[in-house]
Amino acid sequence: MAGLSLLGLVHNRTMSPEIAATLAVAAEERRSLLFVAIPRMAGKSTTMQAALQYAPRGTTFHQLTRAAGPSLGIPSAPDSGYLVLSEISGAGFPDYLWGDDVRLAFKSLAGGGFSLSTALHAGSVEEAFGVITRENRVPDEHAARIDLVVYIRSIGHWAQPIRRAVAQVYEISGVEDGLPDARLLHRWNEATDSFEVVEDPVRIGTVAADYEQRLAEFSHAAVGR
Repeated sequence: MAGLSLLGLVHNRTMSPEIAATLAVAAEERRSLLFVAIPRMAGKSTTMQAALQYAPRGTTFHQLTRAAGPSLGIPSAPDSGYLVLSEISGAGFPDYLWGDDVRLAFKSLAGGGFSLSTALHAGSVEEAFGVITRENRVPDEHAARIDLVVYIRSIGHWAQPIRRAVAQVYEISGVEDGLPDARLLHRWNEATDSFEVVEDPVRIGTVAADYEQRLAEFSHAAVGR
């Protein structure tokens, strides 16, 4: 899946045109994004990178890494850019962050000076916020700065899956006692291998992005596959 665009992910049926449009609009509005899956190579990074291609022209991307020192590469002056945290994990890689570093990344979102795009291993949206709030002790009000959660399913052996699909997309309205107020927007029906629109977003798409234009663009890709 490396290097694929949202159009490519629609074309290979990893997601529907509606999901792609939601992701594109979220990135256009500089929403904070969380990508979740259980196995390795499920497509978290690929889907994240594809979505971030729709951030407004001129948006800066700050790759967070311990190699940058105590600041992790977070600029001292907010620039409305994206803080890109490759994965919330204690695995030990320089750009995989845990504990104090994760709390610093979320704290830096205060005031809207930055947005965050990150990923982690979890089996549900509730479990994902448990990793953030309980295991990493991110306060509820900071965790609530995540706007959209994308949960990806990988079917088959993790190294050679026979199917990848964006199984659920949630809009987050708040977090209380570590539990997200999550509105299910999209889901994948595994039995029929089809994507369903569950609810319209309340917040995403209300700033400046044109959802209908994006949907038309991605629907054309789906027709052409």
